[in-house]
Amino acid sequence: MKFYLCKFIPPRADFLATMSADEKTWMGEHGAFLNDLLAKGIVVAHGPVLDPAGGYGVSLFQIEDGQDIDALTSQDPIVKNGVGHYEHFKMLGLKSRP
Repeated sequence: MKFYLCKFIPPRADFLATMSADEKTWMGEHGAFLNDLLAKGIVVAHGPVLDPAGGYGVSLFQIEDGQDIDALTSQDPIVKNGVGHYEHFKMLGLKSRP
């Protein structure tokens, strides 16, 4: 197993407050995408971070050794529509509550 902290970086610091109608739709699809991965046990947790310097999203991934984190996050609808990108940080391990 491999573990990653993934940070979704939106296209602008005020993104959450200034989303267009299309961006709001894609953010809804983004949430559904992550919730699906959560249900499958690939994502352990996810959610928005309200940073005064600009909000972003954080997710914790637990993936099989043969899986590629870039390939997984590139399928996120918000990324596929060119709105922001992910930064991936490999973790040595991950412990969570059952």
